[in-house]
Amino acid sequence: MHLSGLKNTPYRVFDFICLWILPAGFFMLLCGLFFLPDRSVLHKFYYGLFSIPALIALLLRPRDFKELLREPIFIALILFIAWALTSLIWSPQTEGFLGELKPPLHGLFLFVGCFLLIRHREDLLRPLLFGAAIVALAFTLKDLYLFARGFVPVLRMVGGGAFDNPLLSSHLFGFFCVYWLSLSMTCRRMPLLWLSLPAGAIMFAAMLATGSRTPLVALILAALWISMNCWNRRSLALVSTMVIGGIAIAELLSQMLIERGSSYRFEIWQIALHKIAESPWIGQGFDAPFGVSPDGIGYILEEPHSFALGVLYYVGIIGFLPWVFMQFKGLLTCWQYRVHPLFILASTWLAYGIGAGLTEGGGILSRPKEHWFLLPIPLALIVALSISAKAKRLLTQPVQALDRSAAEDMMIDAQVIEADGLGPKVLQLKDGSFLKLFRRRRFYTSGSYNPYSQRFAANCQRLRELGITTPEVQALYDLHDGSNAVQYHPLSGQTLRHVLASASPAERQEHVRKFGEFMAQLHEQGIYFRSLHLGNVLVLEGGGFGLIDLADMRIYPSSLSLSLRQRNLRHMQRYDEDRAWLFDEHLQALLKGYGMKASKQAVECLQKQIQLTH
Repeated sequence: MHLSGLKNTPYRVFDFICLWILPAGFFMLLCGLFFLPDRSVLHKFYYGLFSIPALIALLLRPRDFKELLREPIFIALILFIAWALTSLIWSPQTEGFLGELKPPLHGLFLFVGCFLLIRHREDLLRPLLFGAAIVALAFTLKDLYLFARGFVPVLRMVGGGAFDNPLLSSHLFGFFCVYWLSLSMTCRRMPLLWLSLPAGAIMFAAMLATGSRTPLVALILAALWISMNCWNRRSLALVSTMVIGGIAIAELLSQMLIERGSSYRFEIWQIALHKIAESPWIGQGFDAPFGVSPDGIGYILEEPHSFALGVLYYVGIIGFLPWVFMQFKGLLTCWQYRVHPLFILASTWLAYGIGAGLTEGGGILSRPKEHWFLLPIPLALIVALSISAKAKRLLTQPVQALDRSAAEDMMIDAQVIEADGLGPKVLQLKDGSFLKLFRRRRFYTSGSYNPYSQRFAANCQRLRELGITTPEVQALYDLHDGSNAVQYHPLSGQTLRHVLASASPAERQEHVRKFGEFMAQLHEQGIYFRSLHLGNVLVLEGGGFGLIDLADMRIYPSSLSLSLRQRNLRHMQRYDEDRAWLFDEHLQALLKGYGMKASKQAVECLQKQIQLTH
């Protein structure tokens, strides 16, 4: 291996972790409990595919985590973990510092991994969530069927896989019920809506079958929260459904919900409060034992059955303050960015977790298990989304619904700039702005989750942050026929293909040299513009280059690998004019310009690719 290859190895490892390993690990974390034999196997998957890779990525590129250290929720998490570990000093029972250090660190790297995942593969997050929800739905449907077949009145459903407790099972049933609820409130495609409604009903039925009441309270809080975030006709329908469903449950299932009494919650909380009063400020210590046995229960309970009381017991008021701050700040951040569906989903999950934590839980820093779905996972997603939104890597521009009459009024007297056999693709409107149409695809594509109009706008935004000139997006639209569109101000200039066609040989050579330098700049910044050709590069009136037609693009964590650079070059070789000007007449000028920003090895690689195709 060449020395330059050795130098690039850390970048390729970092890219592989962010692009492939972390998505796989996050997917397993979300749905692994439904089919894995026990939690210990989930722990191994999480450590091997998420926590440890996130640590390796941190060691490879520590400078990339400055943004994370400026996020208030993450700072509060570090303070909370630091205080919890400090409390081991006065804890009456300590297994050893290193042993107690592992769970908090794995929880910390949940936030680090989510930050990397959303920073570099945000386009994959919604498909990952959807895929995990489908897996959860399939296994829940099977378990619900088996439960119904053998149902007896006193039986409470326990999920399959690694589940071993009705209440803990209900946490995940409720978690994915909230997912389908959120999807039904935010999706604009009718097929997804008609899938989300029965899917949510199945997860809700499974939650009821566990006989647990805590998730019902949590689900009500989540539904109220999402209704406020998405106040529209669907919100009114949701509130109406809650009222009708509440009456139905009270009538049909009241005996099942009431006959278990308070489950000794009030007695447990009273004992916990007495223990908290013994050391209210600093707590009993992170790993202090908690054992209570209310009169008549006959066994010992090791949790206070309330996350808030658990935090107060273990780390006192000092630890409780950053813990509460994380939740309050998380909800506030999501409210500020509530135009984005992912923020709505993450905050609704957080609202659900806060509700479920009122009467459940107690362990404050644990290994991956059901309790992670109540607070840690939603908070980790909120932190990562917030950082991307502040850095303008995440599109937070609202999408407007455009009915048929409004669309026709907008397109009156519009000039067709580009069309195909199905009709116009780009229109110049009366005000001089452009309207680019992305038609609905008949079959599944990635545009089902990340519409091409929104990709276009997000890519324009991200490239401008990197110093690349792109069109300025005015508005995003969902059209009545399922298509979507983006309205933008066009750049002032001519395509490089048009400029080269009218230039003298000397001028053409200079333009090609500058284009080589520009292409190297894109590659060194990790920008893989699949449609890169001379018709999509503008020579701006003020000098320099700009990019158009940006829906098909990806920005990699590191500079592009040599294979991606070659693939980018092959695309340009398809066009006869481009090939003649760039690779026949002015090849040396192109390579000279490329070498001004790229390494000698990259230049040699491109030259080899050109020679192979001649």
